[in-house]
Amino acid sequence: MVAPLMPKATSVWLIENTALTFDQIADFCELHALEVQAIADEEVAVGIVGIDPMSNGQLTKEEIQRCEQDSATRLEMAVAKTPRPSPKTKGPRYTPIAKRQERPDAIAWLLRHYPELSDAQISRIVGTTKTTINAVRDRTHWKGANIAPVDPVDIGICSYEELLTEVQLARKKKARAEARSAKEAAKHDREAAKAEALAAAPLEPAGAVNPYQEHLPMARPGPQLPIVPETHLPDIVKEQPAAPPSGEDSTGTGEAPAPQQPGAGADGENDQDRDQEPRPA
Repeated sequence: MVAPLMPKATSVWLIENTALTFDQIADFCELHALEVQAIADEEVAVGIVGIDPMSNGQLTKEEIQRCEQDSATRLEMAVAKTPRPSPKTKGPRYTPIAKRQERPDAIAWLLRHYPELSDAQISRIVGTTKTTINAVRDRTHWKGANIAPVDPVDIGICSYEELLTEVQLARKKKARAEARSAKEAAKHDREAAKAEALAAAPLEPAGAVNPYQEHLPMARPGPQLPIVPETHLPDIVKEQPAAPPSGEDSTGTGEAPAPQQPGAGADGENDQDRDQEPRPA
């Protein structure tokens, strides 16, 4: 539970103007019950003027009446109805005039203790420009001889939460960059080792068996033409006997064979007579 503003002054007002018990007042003001009793007996906080918690919106009249009727209940802080301030828009950080002369000291302290911070982060923390940061880093600043590194949190230029947030962000970026560089170096080493292994490997002999041959696709044989036997060849292709010399027959009698009549066979019979003969069953 959040304590009210000025708890002792609030307890004085509640003791004087309400019928609340000491335990209820002590619980609301985050004080001890004996201390509240001592305030009521004017042994403690003598001369303190009481402050009405209803005037600043910490309590309501209905809440006080509810707790007065039941001593076992406890007071509850009222919810503030005032609008919250709008968040600060992005822009240059404002530094009070009295502390602007101390910005080089804060920059020097950040550069010494947190070198991983970038210039943009230091500029956000201190509220300065990159030109001033480079001048302090190179020791060309007009106040270079009198610069004494001072923590910006101690002199009130920034809060501890703001500084811690920027430092954590810078360390995460640095870790990612180191991991990326290590990965690239490992990749380069693997490629170099692979190249050395290929260069040192002996050349493959001419008659060596290819280990990947069984995985290669086999060439399909082309279509083979059927072998035609001699019996199926046309008669004109078959070998014919040599023709006898002119004027002689194959018997050697010297007489030319009589011209065969069309339709007659070798034995003198007509093709029609042969066709008319009964065929065996």
